[in-house]
Amino acid sequence: MPQPSCRKALLIIDMQVGLFHGAVPPFAGDRVLANINQLIANARSAGAPILAVRHTGPQGSPLAPDGPLTQLIPQLDVQSERDILFSKTRPNCFHETELAPLLRQRAIDELVVVGMKTEFCIDSTCRAAADGGWKVTLIADAHTTMDTAALSADAIVAHHNATLSAAFVTLSTAQAYSF
Repeated sequence: MPQPSCRKALLIIDMQVGLFHGAVPPFAGDRVLANINQLIANARSAGAPILAVRHTGPQGSPLAPDGPLTQLIPQLDVQSERDILFSKTRPNCFHETELAPLLRQRAIDELVVVGMKTEFCIDSTCRAAADGGWKVTLIADAHTTMDTAALSADAIVAHHNATLSAAFVTLSTAQAYSF
């Protein structure tokens, strides 16, 4: 596997059954999934690590760690025998997880962030990664959410792309990004 000159890693957040295939479909879900799968292929070709995290709750809850809602969606090209999979219990992927030590151990300087949900886990993780000293690239067309009572999902995505790129991330598109 070729080694990238800049140590980058792809972080896929919460692309799990309970969110992606829930009662309300995510905004532009098919496009977001296709873009994430393209980024996975590009990361693999470049030898960049692929990290997939899923949000879990306590045993007996709808988000029980072994329950069907917390499983990664089967359409996602993540390979459990090759890629790094881990769980979290908070929106911030760094909170009480192995993410930061893993990135330091592998000398990762840049985290490429994709997944769901924009206003929760994407936002929290981008801010925490920037605070932790990593360069963060948010793929503007590879994260999503659902409509809320206050805002449409496309407005939430657009707002977070603008807000996060002001201080925390560099924006790119899936097609333009190169590992």
